[in-house]
Amino acid sequence: MDTVKIGAFIKAQRNSLNMTQKELAEKIGCTDKAISRWETGKGLPDYSFLIRCQKN
Repeated sequence: MDTVKIGAFIKAQRNSLNMTQKELAEKIGCTDKAISRWETGKGLPDYSFLIRCQKN
């Protein structure tokens, strides 16, 4: 799994919605630091966060 590509996708989607990392974090119930880790490829979101994003 390419964490850098996934992170770039998350960032692109967030930017297309004109959201900050903090706004996205608040919307899905995590921290802005987690969003930063995901976007830089240093980690991946838990599946439960992806489900929350899809429902919103």
